[in-house]
Amino acid sequence: MCRHTAYVGPPEPLGRLLVEPPHGLYRQSWAPRRQRHGTVNADGFGVGWYAEGDPVPARYRRAGPIWADLSFADLARVVRSGALLAAVRDATLAGADAEAAAAPFAAGSWLFSHNGAVRGWPGSLEPLARSLPAADLLSMEARNDSAFVWALVLARLRAGDTAGQALADTVLEVGAAAPDSRLNLLLTDGTTITATAWGDTLWYLTESGRVVVASEPHDDDPRWREVPDRTLLTADRAEVLLTPLKDPGADAAPVPPEETRT
Repeated sequence: MCRHTAYVGPPEPLGRLLVEPPHGLYRQSWAPRRQRHGTVNADGFGVGWYAEGDPVPARYRRAGPIWADLSFADLARVVRSGALLAAVRDATLAGADAEAAAAPFAAGSWLFSHNGAVRGWPGSLEPLARSLPAADLLSMEARNDSAFVWALVLARLRAGDTAGQALADTVLEVGAAAPDSRLNLLLTDGTTITATAWGDTLWYLTESGRVVVASEPHDDDPRWREVPDRTLLTADRAEVLLTPLKDPGADAAPVPPEETRT
């Protein structure tokens, strides 16, 4: 159910990060190697990136498969960026939102993506909708589960939560309301990457002042590391921090979180 990737590091052409790797996001749209749910991600795609000196990212999104967009290869070849977030989509439910339903979603300096599905959507999250201001609900870009999860995250960011706290609290809240949901979330502001592994695969690669966080490795470099399920990842160019998340459906007593730095 979708694949996504984020990068922070020295400026690179978008194509070098998304198209050229032998198992990059472009190829993952039709031949993912580690996807647990679904096999083809052809229900839209998007990429958001940051230009030097501008904190507000640009976005390019389409409703169809990435391989069918004849303009994307040229765009990816010439546009360079030191930070991006991109995704290819396998829709949870068919809908009429077209490219508005394709990640990344955006607000201010933030880019966001959701890899997964909310169990019982939309009814399961109806109680959570009451906690959001009407303006937040009316301004949602699309009517799918990912856009609603983004609205929950964004409300926390606007209230002053850190990126890690906003993702962790949203995943725990949605996981409690809709058990067995898959909630791999990915968030960047152009300098940091924050993500959750919750029901699907998540990997990261660090090297020479750069970090890639992705649903699956885009090549066979042995330095890729898998993120354990039920984990919050926070990363920048210098380090990656992994913090376990408490599953609201688990019966075990709470355990103080352990942090792993790499």
